Amino acid sequence: MLKNTLISEDENRGSVEFQIFLFTNKIQRLTSHLELHKKDYLSQRGLRKILGKRQRLLAYLSKKNTVRYKELIGQLNIREIKTR
Repeated sequence: MLKNTLISEDENRGSVEFQIFLFTNKIQRLTSHLELHKKDYLSQRGLRKILGKRQRLLAYLSKKNTVRYKELIGQLNIREIKTR
């Protein structure tokens, strides 16, 4: 799990960066769960839903503030979103 080092204590927990951070933690936790339980289809569905939510938030952040977007994906070690 990632530590909350990139989000400061006084930052709003409803911010886009914090939500992406929480989704990334959930994704990592579900991925490790699915490595053990390969036929847990409900968890697979939940993982796909969380991935979609994170992707939409990343797309929003990349349109609104590209500097914060680049910084966040660098700190979380995630790939850039595909553009259409």
